[in-house]
Amino acid sequence: MMTFDSKIQAALTERREKGLQRDTQIFSRLTNNQIEQSESYSVVDTSPYVNFSSNDYLGLASDPELISVWQQGLSRYGCGSGASPAVTGLSIAHQNLQAKLCEWLGYSRAVLFNSGFSANQALLFTLLDKYDHVIQDKLNHASLIEAGMLCPASMSRFKHNDVNALSGKLAALSHTQTKLVVSEGVFSMDGDISPLAELAYQCQKYEAWLAIDDAHGIGVLGESGGGTTELLAIKPNILIVTFGKAMGLSGAAILCDENTGDFLSQFARHYVYSTAMPPAQAHTISHAISMTQQQQWRREKLVELAGIFADSLSSFSEYRATDTAIKPWICGESQQAMDLSEYLKHRGLWVGAIRPPTVPANAARLRITLNTSHSEQQISALVRGITQYYQSGHERKVSSRGRY
Repeated sequence: MMTFDSKIQAALTERREKGLQRDTQIFSRLTNNQIEQSESYSVVDTSPYVNFSSNDYLGLASDPELISVWQQGLSRYGCGSGASPAVTGLSIAHQNLQAKLCEWLGYSRAVLFNSGFSANQALLFTLLDKYDHVIQDKLNHASLIEAGMLCPASMSRFKHNDVNALSGKLAALSHTQTKLVVSEGVFSMDGDISPLAELAYQCQKYEAWLAIDDAHGIGVLGESGGGTTELLAIKPNILIVTFGKAMGLSGAAILCDENTGDFLSQFARHYVYSTAMPPAQAHTISHAISMTQQQQWRREKLVELAGIFADSLSSFSEYRATDTAIKPWICGESQQAMDLSEYLKHRGLWVGAIRPPTVPANAARLRITLNTSHSEQQISALVRGITQYYQSGHERKVSSRGRY
């Protein structure tokens, strides 16, 4: 019989042998678009890197105005909330955030969670029972896929962004069966946008509900930053938004109608049995939303930077065009993605390599993300680094010390 020790060792050994081990980096500072690596963990030196891996798309995480607001919130509300919403209730800061979200995104209820992962799992675990069926895009986030596998309902998946495939699966289900279609607004690894209008039409045709996780669209897309649903003028039955990307903070919310909001607040275990987010955090998220709505220049700058990136690299077969801040660079083999990432690191550019199982086999990539704190000079440096890597014929070895 395999012991826990041997099972753990076997799994770790297999992952290392396949070159898929994830190593957590330790940083001493993260400011604006730069990161500084702790001396004790650095494989090169401790000079700052330009960060092209962050989801802080609007550059709010280190914005002095937002930092000041959080400090004011700490002085007013303290550090924590003390208990779950069911035990101690919600502060006026939480209530204001919920109201602001509803007004902004056009829903009657907003239910707050501590992370997008918990919001997604709470939704599927609570809403679905064994008589229901959930249909998910194959490239949905792990939190959604896992929840679909573990919830009581039956689950099927449709080919990424393939509306005809979705239509076929919906048509095959019983007319009386309760159906939920789940997709994302912007897909985190590919940066592409879901065909929301077509999905909504199919859901209406087959009397299914549509739930959209817009973690990577909120703040970035739409005239007021309202995300993919604002950009495409589509209102799904349920909208999940997170505050750990463009909002520069953390946490999440499910937007829905009044009855669904009551249902989640009564039965969602992730909500009922988790300590509520700190009131100071809710206070700061409300201000981040105001900044997002009012500071259109941040989205305009993202468009400008994306144009520079595309104009310089679109001739490469590895380039993938997107209308978002996520710019995947498809390397194929995991080792090539790691080599390119390391090559760029030695040039002061931090770009993480994404490998299976996060992405499909032979689809390893650099997940390049742009944010409004980047300068045109920094984008040009990234372009030069990538270009020179390929011009060198992939042969230049990365030194264990110093930078090229």
